[in-house]
Amino acid sequence: MNTFNHIPVLFDEVLALLPPKANGRYIDGTLGAGGHTAGLLQQSAPSGRVLVFDKDAEAIAFAKQQLEPFGERVTYVHASYAEMGQLAPAHGFTEVAGILLDLGLSSRQLDDPQRGFSFMKEGPLDMRFDTSQGETAADLINNLDEAALANIFWRYGEEKSSRKIARMMVAERPFATTTQLADRIAATVHRRGRIHPATQVFQALRIAVNRELETVETGVLAALELLGQNGRLAVISFHSLEDRFVKQTFRQLSQACTCPPDQPICTCGGQAKFRLITRKAVQASAEEIAQNSRSRSARLRVIEKK
Repeated sequence: MNTFNHIPVLFDEVLALLPPKANGRYIDGTLGAGGHTAGLLQQSAPSGRVLVFDKDAEAIAFAKQQLEPFGERVTYVHASYAEMGQLAPAHGFTEVAGILLDLGLSSRQLDDPQRGFSFMKEGPLDMRFDTSQGETAADLINNLDEAALANIFWRYGEEKSSRKIARMMVAERPFATTTQLADRIAATVHRRGRIHPATQVFQALRIAVNRELETVETGVLAALELLGQNGRLAVISFHSLEDRFVKQTFRQLSQACTCPPDQPICTCGGQAKFRLITRKAVQASAEEIAQNSRSRSARLRVIEKK
């Protein structure tokens, strides 16, 4: 049972499919508010350890307070999970029993207007996970040319009006706040419906600012290398591009033969190193969606190292 004051997406499903065991070694590559980490620590008691990663220094500071009862059983690293291949062994985490990557934006980040992730409240167009480095969303909007902006909106947000929105931005910039940008997007595309017209553009900007797709590819492959025998990797994705990469990677790794299709004789040995635990993505229940609408797009996939 979860005794943490924040229940993250697919909490029960993650713990059932990973699953943590007493005294095991685990990695939470996306700490966030620490809800999943608390579950890993609770179920791996009394001496299980969890190594956590997060680029957001504010998230680490908050989670440390929440996870204080677990003491030295949790180790914090202020870095991207994409770096776990080098950093985890330095902390004694090799041949780990399980790794979790929750690729979603935390509620604390989304609800803080000063972070610039949401257009519901006015705030600066920042969107960086690590506010100490890198370009902001405003930097991209106010400096990239029309073609580059349209490419970001189409590739990362699958926004059908990407060119029209990019043209508007270049003509009317500079933009400084979230609400200023969202209002102009809504006025440009004249789209009605349950989803705000700026949703896909904001998503695309966040992905571009934080290079999320590149991070997912590097991080997933690094995590797979760190797993010990029968170790499992669980990935929760919220974007179709992320989920597609995870799905295809897991499927390829679980195939017995990895030789090219046109090769007449198998030379790889025909032994798959991984086994799919989830044939189809696990999704949030209707009850969870009713309590947390953000869980609607969550997709959980799990693979095990043989």
